[in-house]
Amino acid sequence: MNTQGAIGQGPSFETAQTRGTTPNEGTGLLEKMLERENMLWALQLVQNNQGALEIDGMTVKDLRQHIIDNWINIKENLLKGTYRSSPVRRVAIRKPDDRTRNLGIATALDRLLQQALTQVLTPIFNPDFSPYSYGFRPGKRGHGVVRCWRGSSSPCT
Repeated sequence: MNTQGAIGQGPSFETAQTRGTTPNEGTGLLEKMLERENMLWALQLVQNNQGALEIDGMTVKDLRQHIIDNWINIKENLLKGTYRSSPVRRVAIRKPDDRTRNLGIATALDRLLQQALTQVLTPIFNPDFSPYSYGFRPGKRGHGVVRCWRGSSSPCT
Protein backbone atom coordinates (compact mmCIF):
# COMPACT_ATOMS: atom_id res chain seq x y z
CA MET A 1 0.00 0.00 0.00
CA ASN A 2 1.43 3.37 -0.99
CA THR A 3 0.79 5.79 1.83
CA GLN A 4 3.22 8.50 0.80
CA GLY A 5 2.47 9.23 -2.88
CA ALA A 6 4.96 11.04 -5.06
CA ILE A 7 7.57 13.26 -3.45
CA GLY A 8 5.99 16.50 -2.30
CA GLN A 9 2.43 15.38 -3.04
CA GLY A 10 1.53 14.06 0.40
CA PRO A 11 -0.40 10.86 1.08
CA SER A 12 -1.75 8.73 -1.71
CA PHE A 13 -5.50 8.17 -1.66
CA GLU A 14 -5.43 5.32 -4.18
CA THR A 15 -6.35 2.64 -1.66
CA ALA A 16 -9.24 4.61 -0.19
CA GLN A 17 -10.60 5.31 -3.66
CA THR A 18 -10.30 1.85 -5.16
CA ARG A 19 -10.61 -0.71 -2.36
CA GLY A 20 -14.02 -1.49 -0.92
CA THR A 21 -14.61 -2.60 2.64
CA THR A 22 -15.19 -6.14 1.37
CA PRO A 23 -13.57 -7.91 -1.60
CA ASN A 24 -16.75 -7.81 -3.69
CA GLU A 25 -17.65 -4.23 -2.95
CA GLY A 26 -16.79 -1.62 -5.60
CA THR A 27 -17.19 1.48 -3.46
CA GLY A 28 -14.06 2.67 -1.69
CA LEU A 29 -13.96 4.02 1.84
CA LEU A 30 -13.67 7.61 0.68
CA GLU A 31 -16.74 7.25 -1.52
CA LYS A 32 -18.63 5.63 1.36
CA MET A 33 -17.63 8.57 3.55
CA LEU A 34 -19.01 11.00 0.98
CA GLU A 35 -22.37 9.26 0.50
CA ARG A 36 -25.30 11.58 1.09
CA GLU A 37 -26.80 9.69 4.04
CA ASN A 38 -23.45 9.42 5.81
CA MET A 39 -22.74 13.14 5.34
CA LEU A 40 -26.22 14.12 6.56
CA TRP A 41 -25.77 11.96 9.67
CA ALA A 42 -22.36 13.53 10.31
CA LEU A 43 -23.79 17.02 9.81
CA GLN A 44 -26.54 16.32 12.33
CA LEU A 45 -24.02 15.11 14.93
CA VAL A 46 -21.71 18.09 14.42
CA GLN A 47 -24.64 20.50 14.64
CA ASN A 48 -25.89 18.82 17.82
CA ASN A 49 -22.44 19.21 19.37
CA GLN A 50 -22.39 22.91 18.40
CA GLY A 51 -19.13 24.60 19.31
CA ALA A 52 -17.71 28.08 19.32
CA LEU A 53 -16.75 30.41 16.48
CA GLU A 54 -14.09 28.70 14.43
CA ILE A 55 -10.74 30.02 13.24
CA ASP A 56 -12.24 30.68 9.79
CA GLY A 57 -15.13 32.70 11.25
CA MET A 58 -17.75 30.07 10.43
CA THR A 59 -20.10 28.76 13.08
CA VAL A 60 -21.70 25.33 13.09
CA LYS A 61 -24.97 27.12 12.24
CA ASP A 62 -23.35 28.38 9.02
CA LEU A 63 -22.04 24.93 8.09
CA ARG A 64 -25.14 23.58 6.29
CA GLN A 65 -25.30 26.57 3.92
CA HIS A 66 -21.53 26.42 3.37
CA ILE A 67 -21.87 22.77 2.37
CA ILE A 68 -24.77 23.55 0.02
CA ASP A 69 -22.79 26.36 -1.62
CA ASN A 70 -19.44 24.54 -1.85
CA TRP A 71 -20.10 20.78 -1.85
CA ILE A 72 -19.06 20.16 -5.46
CA ASN A 73 -15.61 21.69 -4.89
CA ILE A 74 -15.13 20.11 -1.46
CA LYS A 75 -16.03 16.63 -2.75
CA GLU A 76 -13.87 17.02 -5.85
CA ASN A 77 -10.86 18.07 -3.76
CA LEU A 78 -11.36 15.13 -1.41
CA LEU A 79 -11.61 12.65 -4.29
CA LYS A 80 -8.56 14.10 -6.04
CA GLY A 81 -6.56 14.10 -2.81
CA THR A 82 -6.01 17.85 -2.91
CA TYR A 83 -8.20 18.79 0.08
CA ARG A 84 -6.23 20.35 2.90
CA SER A 85 -7.64 20.80 6.37
CA SER A 86 -7.59 24.26 7.88
CA PRO A 87 -5.37 25.29 10.78
CA VAL A 88 -6.80 24.55 14.21
CA ARG A 89 -7.57 27.19 16.80
CA ARG A 90 -5.48 26.72 19.94
CA VAL A 91 -7.32 27.05 23.22
CA ALA A 92 -5.76 26.72 26.67
CA ILE A 93 -7.98 24.94 29.17
CA ARG A 94 -7.20 25.42 32.87
CA LYS A 95 -6.99 22.18 34.82
CA PRO A 96 -8.04 21.83 38.50
CA ASP A 97 -4.37 21.86 39.60
CA ASP A 98 -3.84 25.25 37.87
CA ARG A 99 -1.93 23.72 34.96
CA THR A 100 -3.21 24.33 31.46
CA ARG A 101 -3.97 21.89 28.70
CA ASN A 102 -3.82 23.04 25.10
CA LEU A 103 -6.59 21.95 22.78
CA GLY A 104 -6.76 22.29 19.03
CA ILE A 105 -10.25 23.17 17.79
CA ALA A 106 -10.85 22.17 14.17
CA THR A 107 -13.07 24.19 11.84
CA ALA A 108 -16.70 23.15 11.49
CA LEU A 109 -16.04 21.76 7.99
CA ASP A 110 -13.06 19.71 9.14
CA ARG A 111 -15.07 18.38 12.10
CA LEU A 112 -17.83 17.38 9.68
CA LEU A 113 -15.38 15.48 7.48
CA GLN A 114 -13.73 13.85 10.50
CA GLN A 115 -17.12 12.73 11.80
CA ALA A 116 -18.15 11.34 8.40
CA LEU A 117 -14.91 9.35 8.16
CA THR A 118 -15.25 8.09 11.74
CA GLN A 119 -18.72 6.76 10.89
CA VAL A 120 -17.27 4.69 8.06
CA LEU A 121 -14.13 3.46 9.84
CA THR A 122 -15.56 2.64 13.29
CA PRO A 123 -17.66 -0.36 12.18
CA ILE A 124 -14.62 -1.74 10.35
CA PHE A 125 -12.02 -1.41 13.09
CA ASN A 126 -13.97 -1.35 16.36
CA PRO A 127 -14.70 -5.12 16.42
CA ASP A 128 -10.95 -5.85 16.37
CA PHE A 129 -10.14 -3.73 19.42
CA SER A 130 -9.60 -5.27 22.81
CA PRO A 131 -12.66 -5.22 25.07
CA TYR A 132 -10.34 -3.57 27.61
CA SER A 133 -9.64 -0.61 25.30
CA TYR A 134 -11.68 2.40 26.40
CA GLY A 135 -10.07 5.40 24.67
CA PHE A 136 -12.23 7.19 22.09
CA ARG A 137 -14.53 4.20 21.56
CA PRO A 138 -18.29 4.31 21.05
CA GLY A 139 -20.14 3.34 24.21
CA LYS A 140 -16.95 3.39 26.30
CA ARG A 141 -15.77 6.00 28.76
CA GLY A 142 -13.34 6.47 31.58
CA HIS A 143 -15.85 5.51 34.26
CA GLY A 144 -16.13 2.05 32.69
CA VAL A 145 -12.42 1.37 32.90
CA VAL A 146 -12.37 2.49 36.54
CA ARG A 147 -15.21 0.08 37.38
CA CYS A 148 -13.37 -2.69 35.52
CA TRP A 149 -10.12 -2.12 37.42
CA ARG A 150 -11.91 -1.95 40.76
CA GLY A 151 -13.29 -5.44 40.22
CA SER A 152 -16.89 -4.53 39.52
CA SER A 153 -19.26 -7.44 39.10
CA SER A 154 -20.26 -6.11 35.66
CA PRO A 155 -18.12 -7.31 32.76
CA CYS A 156 -15.29 -5.14 31.51
CA THR A 157 -16.70 -4.39 28.08
